[in-house]
Amino acid sequence: MSSTATHAIGRRKTSIARVFLKEGSGKISVNRRDYKDYFPTGTLRYKVEQPLSLAGTLGQYDITVNVEGGGITGQAEAIRLGISRILCEINADNRGILKPEGLLTRDPRMVERKKFGQKKARKKFQFSKR
Repeated sequence: MSSTATHAIGRRKTSIARVFLKEGSGKISVNRRDYKDYFPTGTLRYKVEQPLSLAGTLGQYDITVNVEGGGITGQAEAIRLGISRILCEINADNRGILKPEGLLTRDPRMVERKKFGQKKARKKFQFSKR
């Protein structure tokens, strides 16, 4: 399994990330761009690197990601879930490291739909007594 590319899917809100991992020098590319160019802030870069650093495999694998939908935070967290799932597939010992950190849990929170007769999902139109 070491030489072939392994893949997994990570999701968060409306973002879907297809993550492909193969052995290499630690290069991470998101939508054919370097992840440091794609994610402008250090927090988002940290989210992408988090499962690799916890598992102690930072710099051992080349990761290619195709991500679409949502905003950049949702995309970063979708990538994080995809990477975590692959690391557990490669080595079952990683599960014990990543699960307590909550990296294997798919965050189910989605945007609530707008209801008819209302301004937004919960906000109502202004009530007028007269």
